[in-house]
Amino acid sequence: MDIDKLEEILEVKFTDTSLLEQSLIHRSALNENDDLTLGSYERLEFLGDAVLDLVVSQELYTRCLDLDEGGLSKGRSNLVRGSTLAVIAQELTLGEFLILGKGYSDSGGRTTESNLAAAYEAVVAAIYLDQGLNCARDFIIRTYGIRLDDLTSIGTEASNYKSLLQEHYQAIGQASPTYTVISIEGPDHDPVFTIQVTVEETTIGTGSGTRKSEAEQNAASDALRKLSTMTRI
Repeated sequence: MDIDKLEEILEVKFTDTSLLEQSLIHRSALNENDDLTLGSYERLEFLGDAVLDLVVSQELYTRCLDLDEGGLSKGRSNLVRGSTLAVIAQELTLGEFLILGKGYSDSGGRTTESNLAAAYEAVVAAIYLDQGLNCARDFIIRTYGIRLDDLTSIGTEASNYKSLLQEHYQAIGQASPTYTVISIEGPDHDPVFTIQVTVEETTIGTGSGTRKSEAEQNAASDALRKLSTMTRI
């Protein structure tokens, strides 16, 4: 594992890099490699889940002053569900760094939604243990990007990124986005669709999911995130 490259992607410099390494070790690798003494990421995933819930809950509480308890809970569920975490993990290319057993890797383990989501949570925990809560919070907010902004502006319907993207291009008088499947990976029982969204033959975003509709939403989310780096929409 290229720790320096991964730290550059995460924008976090670790004091104890073994925490970062462990956050990407899947249990399948332990059965094939006696040299791995750190254990799998499962305990870190458990802790990362709690840290993520805390940070997201606090952001919602601070940003969404008009939401009651039920609305806040629904908003948090939208933000911390596995499909959302898997997309963020893909944006960070965490799948490339996962340490898997050879057989599991060959069968599509690097692109499985559950593995990507777990890896993101484990990385969050590793940052929390090594650098503290403030650094973990900054990492979560940075990697979530426009997803948090979308939720505060449109309430709890944060999953309808396609409508947001459509409205944006209608407002500026351009053609509507189109969605195309570019790959289907993973085992037959757990396929991962990758879809690209284009406007006037220009690719503006890509996304993956275990359903085509989910992949389209994630592609639209990616496009919105990229647009937000250029201008507020």
